[in-house]
Amino acid sequence: MAKTHTDKAYEAELGALREQLLAMGGLVEAAMAQSVRAVVERDAPLAEQVKIRDRQINRMEVEIDGACRRLLALRQPAASDLRFITTVLKIVTDLERMGDLAVNIAERAVDLAQAPALRPMHDLGRLASLSEGQLATALDAFVTGDVEKAEQVMQGDEHLDTLYLKIFNDLLVLMMEDPRSIRRATSLMFVAKHMERFGDHATNLAEMVIYMVRGTDVRHPRSRGE
Repeated sequence: MAKTHTDKAYEAELGALREQLLAMGGLVEAAMAQSVRAVVERDAPLAEQVKIRDRQINRMEVEIDGACRRLLALRQPAASDLRFITTVLKIVTDLERMGDLAVNIAERAVDLAQAPALRPMHDLGRLASLSEGQLATALDAFVTGDVEKAEQVMQGDEHLDTLYLKIFNDLLVLMMEDPRSIRRATSLMFVAKHMERFGDHATNLAEMVIYMVRGTDVRHPRSRGE
């Protein structure tokens, strides 16, 4: 997707921006994996580490945002470069929110670790793997400019939503069977919802990749009467 510029300094700046975004994405992936592990392993100290990581994610958002604005002001990019930079500006916002979702899960992990364990929820682990995989694929699509991979993410979101609804219903049944589990099951519902939202943000990234490559806005097709 990257093209060669005659201005080597400009090319280096664009490359550095791409690397910064990927580094931020890596931190977000790690934060989600860590928060889910904290839930599964009932590890409150591990959950607290996610909050520390989130501060680094927030700093990176500010740094990348500043770098984008400097490039827009000083380089006055056009065509594909302009789409690339505006895409980065949107993606960092989604990544920051994904980091916040990981923190939300970590906070639930702290509460759950202080209460008796519920029966294992294996689908919760599957949901976590799916949502994390959605982000990884979306970032890969961004790096390679691969529209097909971006479309895979958009298609995969439906499967993620289906699994989330199954978990939600399973937890409802658990609460009806054992009212003592209501508080813990509700916390797990929130955990599952945060994972589902994480996947939604990955879909946003995929949509922006398609815009970056093709210049086509595929968001909210129904609102455009398509």
